[in-house]
Amino acid sequence: METIRPVDRSYPERLGAVCDPPSLLYVLGNLRKHDLVVAIVGSRAAPRAAADCAHQLAQDLGGGGAAIVSGGALGVDTAAHRGALAADAATVVVLGNGLDIAYPPRNARLFDEIPRRGGALITTYKERQPPLPHHFVRRNRVIAAMADVVVVVHAGARSGALYTARAARRYGRVVVAVPGSAGTEWLLCTGAAVAETAGDVLAAVRGEPRRPEVDLPAPDSELGRVLLALDGCVGRNPSELSTHTGLNPRRINQHLLGLELSGLVVSLPGHMGYVRSPLAHELLAEARNQTR
Repeated sequence: METIRPVDRSYPERLGAVCDPPSLLYVLGNLRKHDLVVAIVGSRAAPRAAADCAHQLAQDLGGGGAAIVSGGALGVDTAAHRGALAADAATVVVLGNGLDIAYPPRNARLFDEIPRRGGALITTYKERQPPLPHHFVRRNRVIAAMADVVVVVHAGARSGALYTARAARRYGRVVVAVPGSAGTEWLLCTGAAVAETAGDVLAAVRGEPRRPEVDLPAPDSELGRVLLALDGCVGRNPSELSTHTGLNPRRINQHLLGLELSGLVVSLPGHMGYVRSPLAHELLAEARNQTR
């Protein structure tokens, strides 16, 4: 085991460049430098299709020279690490406990194999530190900071993977999501690019993100009137929207549900109303440019 600090050459470059890098990292294995580092995260209880997707993405991206970072959990994380190993690529496990503890226990063999095959286990926690719930919040920040792009493969509405995505956005990392789960659909609504293949991930890193395929409603339709009555920052509730559109609140609620499901509208936390999503703003801007 090695202990490294931000001033050390072996400290991960991307992690050291953020505003709040860990003052100590405990490392088992080899932290090599790579031109591209991809974090692949998602639910522990992900369905088989999501795990297969994570494995394939990691294998394809790792085969192209990327290093794969994840959290060593069951489900998506394990599939990502296994996919990287299948491509003989480097993979890094960021743990939420000391290096002397294999958590989850079912991944003990995986954690033995990764350092032997050129990867690494890292943590901010000393030996004998257990995997406490709040440790994983910090662990997720480290995962986000170490990567150029964070891929969320599958996530529930309150998944820890969403915390990783939020941290990635704060650090200025690219965030992409695989459609099909509540958490990833929310990410797509709020600006994440679509990622179903390694090519999609690489395109997003190049600044050519694949957007969700959504059509704007006609401006003079009821849906269009509701969308245009919304703002991108200040939330409006159904009563306010009713005043602006002349539609009754029941119709407003129906249209808000449809717009939210299509990714054009986002509900604010704490019942603070609804706003247009970043995707809606982008599509509306394109529509205005086309009519000039």
